[in-house]
Parts: sequence; structure tokens; C-alpha cells
Amino acid sequence: MTALATPRLTPDHRAASAPAATTPSGVIEAREFSFWYGKTQALKRISLIVPPQAVTALIGPSGCGKSTFLRSINRLNDLIPQVRHQGDLRLDDSSVYDPSLDVVALRQRVGMVFQRWNPFPKTIYENVAYGPRINELRDPAALDEMVEKSLRRAAIWDEVKDRLRTSALGLSGGQQQRVCIARALANQPEVLLLDEPASALDPSSTQRIEELLYELKRELTIIIVTHNLQQAARASDNTAFFFAGELVEFGPTDQIFTSPREERTDAYITGRFG
Repeated sequence: MTALATPRLTPDHRAASAPAATTPSGVIEAREFSFWYGKTQALKRISLIVPPQAVTALIGPSGCGKSTFLRSINRLNDLIPQVRHQGDLRLDDSSVYDPSLDVVALRQRVGMVFQRWNPFPKTIYENVAYGPRINELRDPAALDEMVEKSLRRAAIWDEVKDRLRTSALGLSGGQQQRVCIARALANQPEVLLLDEPASALDPSSTQRIEELLYELKRELTIIIVTHNLQQAARASDNTAFFFAGELVEFGPTDQIFTSPREERTDAYITGRFG
């Protein structure tokens, strides 16, 4: 496990673990981060450091704040009326809430894959080329190279290379989800967020997604929300347990699942609630 994944983050742990200037890109840090939907508080003073080039799983019962935290990292929650936050979220030691920040550029750096696959009603090629085109990549050869590279990184090139000009909607659910991952990768992000990406997939497709995460973490910071504890145990390096808007415990996955420090974590892991 990486040394940045502290079992429980106290203020002293956070100070000792703060990333240096030479730290690889993609470090996410929450500093006393709270979030409200109107008058409802969804997150309560969350502090943790998500290490780079690793898979971090967010677990906890429904409504505990996992997805809210995930969607705050690339500020998708800004699209919801009457939301507000306190504290800070930082990417590579720069606040994602800096008023001068270009939110579009942030979402290019922090890719997102949703629970239900959502390819555009376009060809496979046009789905993956969409982001690079928006970023003014116009050269046909460069676009071809980026599309192929992204589909290869998403472990689906061999399955679709002969049908790039056909609709992405004609693929299976698992294939569509990997095309969506390729679409996110085409923007060359530093961080990839996944909100229950395999919850609607069959076991075989789920396995492909988990194998893909193992390959991608060599290059990216990956954060995955999952209700599937077995998936968190298999696929993640670090695990954060949320409950009622609080971060109860955060640490290496094997420690969280075999010797949690908090009683609430143990109760959730062992199925006594949730």
C-alpha cells in the first residue's frame, strides 16, 4: 500500500502526509469539507488525502455522502440549485473552488463515469473523439491516434476496431460502459471518478471493469463509489467508509476489511447494518 494512505487522518497525519511539490499529479485533498443541499447537510467536515496512482473506494450505506463527495471533486454538484460548501477540496494543492478556476478545464483533468452507461447517440468513434474535438484537436490523423489510444486504454479496442463507424448504442452494456471510460480517457485526465460503474453489469462485465481499473491506476488517480463490498475489497488499494455524512475511517483496504479501528466500520463490513 502507498505510504500516503493513512489509517485514520488526524490533523497531525494530514500535516505529515501533505504532498510535496514533487508528488505525482492527481493528489486529491479534502480539508474540513462540508456540503449542503439547501438546508440539508450531506457532508460534515471531511478531511482526507486520496493518494495518486491508486484506486480508492468510497463505501457506506445509501445516502451517506459518497456520491456527493465524488461529484464535488469535479464540481458537478454546482449544477444543482441552492448548494453550498465550507472548507476546501484541492487537486495537486490548488483549490477546485478557486474563483479563477476554469471549471471546464477542471472536468477535463477530472474525468467522470456514471452508474448507468451513457454513450452519446453517435458512432463509437465520435463518442471518443468528442472531447478532443471540443479541445480543438482537428487533425484527422491525430484524432485517429487519440481514439485508438483511448479505446486501447479502456480495454475495448479489439472488440470495436472494425465497427468504429457504427452506433455506440448497439454495443452491450459492459461494452458501452468501457466506451464511456474511453471517452473520459480521451481528455487525458489525471483523475478518474467512477460512481458505481459496474452496479448494472453482469459478473463478466464487472470483472472486465475491475481488471481495467488495475491497469489504469498505473497512470491515474481513481476514486470509485461502490455498494459492493466484495468489489471494494478486490479492486481498491484504499477504502474510505462514510456514514451519515461523516468520514468514519480511511486507510489501506486490507486493514479496513480485516482490522478496522472503528466499531461502525466493523459493523458495516460484517453486515450488521447498511
